[in-house]
Amino acid sequence: MQVGVDFGRRLGDPVGRFLSKVPSQWFLPITPPVYVVADEGSAKRRQILDGACKVFLDWGFDGASMGEIARAAGVSKGTLYVYFADKCRLFEAIVEEEVERRQLAFYFDPACDAKTTLLKFGETYIGTLCRPGGGSAARMVFAIAERMPEVGRRYYELVLRKTLNHLAEYLDARVKLRELAIDDCQLAAAQFMMLSQASLFLPFVFQVAPAPSQERITRVVNDAVRTFLAAHAVKAI
Repeated sequence: MQVGVDFGRRLGDPVGRFLSKVPSQWFLPITPPVYVVADEGSAKRRQILDGACKVFLDWGFDGASMGEIARAAGVSKGTLYVYFADKCRLFEAIVEEEVERRQLAFYFDPACDAKTTLLKFGETYIGTLCRPGGGSAARMVFAIAERMPEVGRRYYELVLRKTLNHLAEYLDARVKLRELAIDDCQLAAAQFMMLSQASLFLPFVFQVAPAPSQERITRVVNDAVRTFLAAHAVKAI
């Protein structure tokens, strides 16, 4: 079938009648479309994010350039711009990824006693907060929050506030069951989270110490639970 005739049949009058008279050799051969394999695109994006993370940590946000990020990621600047319009979008992508990683999937069973729940939650929370290699995004957010407050707010709301609210709701349930005596469950939840971090998170995030061992986490969290229950557990009469 001639190309011109085929176009004429598909497009209809009046364009169709015109194209049906055009010699087929006037048409360029139709090249099959090239599709990017999803896995290849995902791997390239991962490669770029890893390179960008290293550059941001080494040079800071202001010192980082798209050229330096491209070199660290092992891609061309053209490829880099296909994925990210500028370094702000790139930085936001790194933070979003960290938000997804650090959202704490912990189920607060309202039927479970406070001591057992707080021990399990504390260990899970600190294990997530201080996972090996997990301090990079937190350090970057600390450094850029003043310049990009929306990034800092999103990180806080999804990583920290969400977890705090779930813990506060659980504590309120235990207050209603008369196991705990707490006037402000939001404040108490924040205090317990800080007790669990004591001597672990700040040395880790500022690279004074490596990620804490499970044994160390368990010891600190146990002490945090004892301190918390000493203040809030309802004393048996």
